[in-house]
Amino acid sequence: MHEHQVKCLLMGGQACVLYGAAEFSRDTDLAILASEENKLRLEAALESLEAEVIAVPPFLLSHLEAGHAVHFRCHHPEVAGMRVDIMSRMRGVADFSVLWERRTTLEMEDGTLCDLLSLPDLVKAKKTQRDKDWPMIRRLLEASFFANRSSPTPEQLLFWFHELRTPELLMEITGSHPMIAQQLRATRPAVEHAICGDVSALQTALTAEEHDERTKDQAYWLPLKIELERLRRR
Repeated sequence: MHEHQVKCLLMGGQACVLYGAAEFSRDTDLAILASEENKLRLEAALESLEAEVIAVPPFLLSHLEAGHAVHFRCHHPEVAGMRVDIMSRMRGVADFSVLWERRTTLEMEDGTLCDLLSLPDLVKAKKTQRDKDWPMIRRLLEASFFANRSSPTPEQLLFWFHELRTPELLMEITGSHPMIAQQLRATRPAVEHAICGDVSALQTALTAEEHDERTKDQAYWLPLKIELERLRRR
Protein backbone atom coordinates (compact mmCIF):
# COMPACT_ATOMS: atom_id res chain seq x y z
CA MET A 1 0.00 0.00 0.00
CA HIS A 2 2.86 2.37 0.75
CA GLU A 3 4.65 1.42 -2.43
CA HIS A 4 1.62 2.40 -4.50
CA GLN A 5 0.80 5.42 -2.27
CA VAL A 6 -2.67 4.15 -1.40
CA LYS A 7 -4.41 6.35 1.14
CA CYS A 8 -5.69 3.75 3.59
CA LEU A 9 -5.84 2.91 7.28
CA LEU A 10 -5.41 -0.50 8.88
CA MET A 11 -8.36 -1.55 11.03
CA GLY A 12 -9.97 -4.81 12.17
CA GLY A 13 -8.09 -7.63 13.86
CA GLN A 14 -4.60 -6.66 12.66
CA ALA A 15 -5.03 -3.18 14.12
CA CYS A 16 -6.15 -4.80 17.39
CA VAL A 17 -2.92 -6.82 17.36
CA LEU A 18 -0.84 -3.65 17.05
CA TYR A 19 -2.82 -2.00 19.87
CA GLY A 20 -2.01 -4.97 22.12
CA ALA A 21 -5.51 -6.46 22.34
CA ALA A 22 -5.12 -9.56 20.14
CA GLU A 23 -2.48 -12.12 19.25
CA PHE A 24 -3.48 -13.17 15.75
CA SER A 25 -5.67 -12.17 12.81
CA ARG A 26 -5.99 -13.91 9.45
CA ASP A 27 -7.45 -11.05 7.43
CA THR A 28 -6.29 -7.55 6.58
CA ASP A 29 -9.04 -4.92 6.89
CA LEU A 30 -8.50 -1.48 5.41
CA ALA A 31 -10.44 1.77 5.44
CA ILE A 32 -9.71 3.60 2.21
CA LEU A 33 -10.32 6.99 0.70
CA ALA A 34 -13.04 6.45 -1.93
CA SER A 35 -11.74 8.62 -4.77
CA GLU A 36 -11.02 7.79 -8.41
CA GLU A 37 -7.30 8.54 -7.99
CA ASN A 38 -6.99 6.43 -4.85
CA LYS A 39 -8.95 3.60 -6.47
CA LEU A 40 -6.41 3.49 -9.32
CA ARG A 41 -3.57 3.28 -6.80
CA LEU A 42 -5.35 0.56 -4.87
CA GLU A 43 -5.98 -1.41 -8.06
CA ALA A 44 -2.25 -1.29 -8.81
CA ALA A 45 -1.44 -2.50 -5.29
CA LEU A 46 -3.98 -5.32 -5.53
CA GLU A 47 -2.61 -6.33 -8.91
CA SER A 48 0.87 -6.64 -7.43
CA LEU A 49 -0.64 -8.89 -4.73
CA GLU A 50 -2.38 -10.90 -7.45
CA ALA A 51 -5.65 -10.27 -5.61
CA GLU A 52 -9.11 -11.01 -6.98
CA VAL A 53 -12.59 -10.15 -5.76
CA ILE A 54 -14.06 -13.22 -4.06
CA ALA A 55 -17.64 -12.18 -3.32
CA VAL A 56 -20.26 -9.55 -4.01
CA PRO A 57 -20.21 -6.63 -4.37
CA PRO A 58 -17.79 -5.92 -7.22
CA PHE A 59 -15.03 -3.36 -6.71
CA LEU A 60 -16.89 -0.11 -7.46
CA LEU A 61 -16.67 3.21 -5.64
CA SER A 62 -20.46 3.37 -5.54
CA HIS A 63 -20.58 0.22 -3.41
CA LEU A 64 -17.90 1.51 -1.05
CA GLU A 65 -19.65 4.85 -0.69
CA ALA A 66 -22.89 3.02 0.13
CA GLY A 67 -21.18 1.30 3.07
CA HIS A 68 -20.39 -2.10 1.60
CA ALA A 69 -17.13 -3.99 2.08
CA VAL A 70 -15.30 -5.41 -0.94
CA HIS A 71 -13.45 -8.69 -0.38
CA PHE A 72 -10.26 -9.89 -2.07
CA ARG A 73 -8.11 -13.01 -1.94
CA CYS A 74 -4.37 -12.70 -2.65
CA HIS A 75 -2.49 -15.22 -4.79
CA HIS A 76 1.05 -13.81 -4.81
CA PRO A 77 3.37 -16.50 -3.36
CA GLU A 78 4.43 -14.29 -0.43
CA VAL A 79 0.83 -13.65 0.65
CA ALA A 80 -0.99 -16.62 -0.89
CA GLY A 81 -4.46 -17.07 0.58
CA MET A 82 -4.49 -13.80 2.54
CA ARG A 83 -7.83 -12.03 2.47
CA VAL A 84 -8.05 -8.26 2.16
CA ASP A 85 -11.31 -6.48 2.98
CA ILE A 86 -11.76 -2.80 2.18
CA MET A 87 -14.37 -0.30 3.30
CA SER A 88 -14.86 3.42 3.06
CA ARG A 89 -17.92 4.08 5.24
CA MET A 90 -18.78 2.57 8.62
CA ARG A 91 -21.69 3.12 10.97
CA GLY A 92 -21.00 5.66 13.68
CA VAL A 93 -17.52 6.42 12.36
CA ALA A 94 -16.35 9.73 10.91
CA ASP A 95 -15.60 10.36 7.23
CA PHE A 96 -12.23 9.16 5.97
CA SER A 97 -10.73 12.68 5.89
CA VAL A 98 -11.33 12.99 9.64
CA LEU A 99 -10.06 9.47 10.32
CA TRP A 100 -6.91 10.26 8.36
CA GLU A 101 -6.19 13.43 10.34
CA ARG A 102 -6.32 11.64 13.69
CA ARG A 103 -4.73 8.37 12.60
CA THR A 104 -2.02 6.51 14.51
CA THR A 105 1.25 5.83 12.66
CA LEU A 106 3.51 3.04 13.93
CA GLU A 107 6.95 1.98 12.72
CA MET A 108 7.24 -1.77 12.19
CA GLU A 109 10.37 -3.79 12.97
CA ASP A 110 11.60 -3.51 9.37
CA GLY A 111 11.14 0.27 9.34
CA THR A 112 7.86 0.20 7.41
CA LEU A 113 5.36 2.81 8.55
CA CYS A 114 1.83 1.58 9.20
CA ASP A 115 -1.17 3.93 9.40
CA LEU A 116 -3.99 2.72 11.67
CA LEU A 117 -7.38 3.95 12.72
CA SER A 118 -6.95 5.86 15.96
CA LEU A 119 -7.89 3.78 18.98
CA PRO A 120 -11.15 5.68 19.66
CA ASP A 121 -12.15 5.30 15.99
CA LEU A 122 -11.29 1.60 16.03
CA VAL A 123 -13.50 1.11 19.10
CA LYS A 124 -16.38 2.86 17.32
CA ALA A 125 -15.88 0.71 14.24
CA LYS A 126 -16.00 -2.42 16.43
CA LYS A 127 -19.46 -1.61 17.83
CA THR A 128 -21.28 -4.09 15.62
CA GLN A 129 -23.83 -6.88 16.00
CA ARG A 130 -21.06 -9.51 15.89
CA ASP A 131 -20.42 -11.41 19.12
CA LYS A 132 -16.64 -11.45 18.65
CA ASP A 133 -16.32 -7.65 18.54
CA TRP A 134 -17.49 -6.86 22.08
CA PRO A 135 -14.82 -8.84 23.97
CA MET A 136 -12.28 -7.19 21.65
CA ILE A 137 -13.57 -3.71 22.52
CA ARG A 138 -13.14 -4.56 26.20
CA ARG A 139 -9.58 -5.79 25.61
CA LEU A 140 -8.69 -2.69 23.56
CA LEU A 141 -9.83 -0.45 26.41
CA GLU A 142 -8.05 -2.55 29.01
CA ALA A 143 -4.80 -2.48 27.03
CA SER A 144 -5.03 1.30 26.74
CA PHE A 145 -5.82 1.67 30.44
CA PHE A 146 -3.05 -0.56 31.78
CA ALA A 147 -0.45 1.00 29.47
CA ASN A 148 -1.30 4.57 30.53
CA ARG A 149 -2.97 4.45 33.96
CA SER A 150 -0.01 6.03 35.79
CA SER A 151 -0.02 9.25 33.74
CA PRO A 152 -3.03 9.46 31.40
CA THR A 153 -3.62 12.43 29.16
CA PRO A 154 -6.92 14.33 29.48
CA GLU A 155 -7.98 12.82 26.14
CA GLN A 156 -7.29 9.29 27.39
CA LEU A 157 -9.27 9.90 30.57
CA LEU A 158 -12.30 11.08 28.62
CA PHE A 159 -11.93 8.11 26.29
CA TRP A 160 -11.93 5.70 29.23
CA PHE A 161 -14.88 7.39 30.94
CA HIS A 162 -16.93 7.13 27.76
CA GLU A 163 -15.86 3.66 26.62
CA LEU A 164 -14.47 1.42 29.39
CA ARG A 165 -16.44 -1.82 29.61
CA THR A 166 -14.71 -3.42 32.62
CA PRO A 167 -16.72 -2.56 35.77
CA GLU A 168 -13.71 -2.64 38.11
CA LEU A 169 -11.71 -0.25 35.94
CA LEU A 170 -14.60 2.15 35.46
CA MET A 171 -15.07 2.23 39.23
CA GLU A 172 -11.34 2.82 39.67
CA ILE A 173 -11.23 5.92 37.47
CA THR A 174 -14.40 7.37 38.97
CA GLY A 175 -12.72 7.05 42.36
CA SER A 176 -9.38 8.50 41.23
CA HIS A 177 -10.91 11.30 39.13
CA PRO A 178 -14.10 12.28 40.98
CA MET A 179 -14.46 15.74 39.41
CA ILE A 180 -14.50 14.35 35.86
CA ALA A 181 -16.86 11.60 37.00
CA GLN A 182 -19.29 14.16 38.38
CA GLN A 183 -19.17 16.12 35.12
CA LEU A 184 -19.91 13.02 33.04
CA ARG A 185 -22.36 11.14 35.29
CA ALA A 186 -25.35 12.52 33.38
CA THR A 187 -23.97 11.50 29.97
CA ARG A 188 -23.48 7.78 30.70
CA PRO A 189 -25.56 5.73 33.17
CA ALA A 190 -22.62 3.36 33.69
CA VAL A 191 -20.58 6.23 35.15
CA GLU A 192 -23.42 7.08 37.54
CA HIS A 193 -23.53 3.50 38.81
CA ALA A 194 -19.72 3.37 39.07
CA ILE A 195 -19.78 6.47 41.29
CA CYS A 196 -22.37 4.80 43.52
CA GLY A 197 -20.38 1.56 43.59
CA ASP A 198 -23.38 -0.45 42.40
CA VAL A 199 -21.68 -3.26 40.48
CA SER A 200 -24.91 -5.02 39.52
CA ALA A 201 -26.49 -1.85 38.11
CA LEU A 202 -23.22 -0.98 36.39
CA GLN A 203 -23.09 -4.35 34.60
CA THR A 204 -26.74 -3.97 33.61
CA ALA A 205 -25.98 -0.53 32.13
CA LEU A 206 -23.03 -1.92 30.15
CA THR A 207 -25.21 -4.73 28.79
CA ALA A 208 -27.86 -2.17 27.79
CA GLU A 209 -25.20 -0.13 25.94
CA GLU A 210 -24.11 -3.19 23.99
CA HIS A 211 -27.69 -4.16 23.15
CA ASP A 212 -28.43 -0.64 21.89
CA GLU A 213 -25.38 -0.63 19.60
CA ARG A 214 -26.16 -4.12 18.27
CA THR A 215 -29.73 -3.03 17.47
CA LYS A 216 -28.51 0.09 15.66
CA ASP A 217 -26.01 -1.98 13.67
CA GLN A 218 -28.68 -4.48 12.63
CA ALA A 219 -30.88 -1.64 11.39
CA TYR A 220 -27.93 -0.07 9.53
CA TRP A 221 -27.04 -3.31 7.72
CA LEU A 222 -30.57 -4.44 6.85
CA PRO A 223 -30.87 -2.45 3.57
CA LEU A 224 -27.25 -3.25 2.70
CA LYS A 225 -27.90 -6.98 3.16
CA ILE A 226 -30.97 -6.73 0.93
CA GLU A 227 -28.83 -5.07 -1.74
CA LEU A 228 -26.14 -7.76 -1.42
CA GLU A 229 -28.73 -10.49 -1.87
CA ARG A 230 -29.97 -8.76 -5.00
CA LEU A 231 -26.40 -8.63 -6.35
CA ARG A 232 -25.87 -12.33 -5.57
CA ARG A 233 -29.00 -13.28 -7.49
CA ARG A 234 -27.83 -11.30 -10.49
